[in-house]
Amino acid sequence: MSEPIINSKSITEIRTVFGLDKPTHPLITILDTEKLAYGEETVGKRFSSDLYCIALKDSNCGIDYGRNSYDFDDGVLIFTAPKQVITVKKPQALSEVKGWMLYFHPDLIRNTTLGSKIDSYNFFNYEVNEALHLSENEQNTLNQIVQLIQNEIKERIDNHSQQVLVSNIELLLNYSKRFYERQFNTRSASHIDIVSKVELLLKNYYEENQLIEKGQPTIQYLADHCHLSAGYLSDLLTKETGRSAKDHINDFLVDKAKNLLLYSTDSVSGIAYTLGFNYPHYFGRLFKQKTGKTPQEYRQLN
Repeated sequence: MSEPIINSKSITEIRTVFGLDKPTHPLITILDTEKLAYGEETVGKRFSSDLYCIALKDSNCGIDYGRNSYDFDDGVLIFTAPKQVITVKKPQALSEVKGWMLYFHPDLIRNTTLGSKIDSYNFFNYEVNEALHLSENEQNTLNQIVQLIQNEIKERIDNHSQQVLVSNIELLLNYSKRFYERQFNTRSASHIDIVSKVELLLKNYYEENQLIEKGQPTIQYLADHCHLSAGYLSDLLTKETGRSAKDHINDFLVDKAKNLLLYSTDSVSGIAYTLGFNYPHYFGRLFKQKTGKTPQEYRQLN
């Protein structure tokens, strides 16, 4: 039987988990990882919280985020959203891992511009093999922002504190977004391989008659076979090709539909079922959206 998940609902509770004193601010805290330590009794335990977390670490800290492990050989930035689970895989001694962990409660950004768009920062949904690897200059940039947040927490809790804190968190996230796009660019060769793999997965799926047996492939199906999360795969494909993962699936289906309409005598309904559509009118709608013609019009014109 797996270990129960230990959930922290507040900043106070998350600091208690790490054996720290009460927070200066009730909705945000920054932990110095060099001052965190946990023994063998913590190994295997699973933790979650109702908080957002942004963490920068420089070495293997022995924690799994989600279902896999991060590679902490260099400076790595990690993002976790409320209710995501981490698992401790090994003890950690004091001063073993350098870095910081910024926790903030959703209430801090509620009714702010950041609160309305926090879900647009897709890296909070990324799985562990998509951590953000930072250069030294990039780390320094984020460290400076975190220091501003730390100063605000310690020295200036007043009527302006929330606005200042939220603005700095948003700045931190916007820099992270820029750095993720840089990572996309610098890994373009491997990304091209992923694009080719997606195309091959779709081709094999069709040739093995899985469209008829299982229905249309999902984004999650493609992502699982590429060892990526669905959100990261779609972002990667959009960056490399200008088309999302869903576009790749739909374009593939429409391309196969064109061949079947021209080179078979099957009815439009039959072709729709062959391509995994449960309802022919969904097929017709997608085909017209992509080609500007109904399947019957396309067949007649060609």
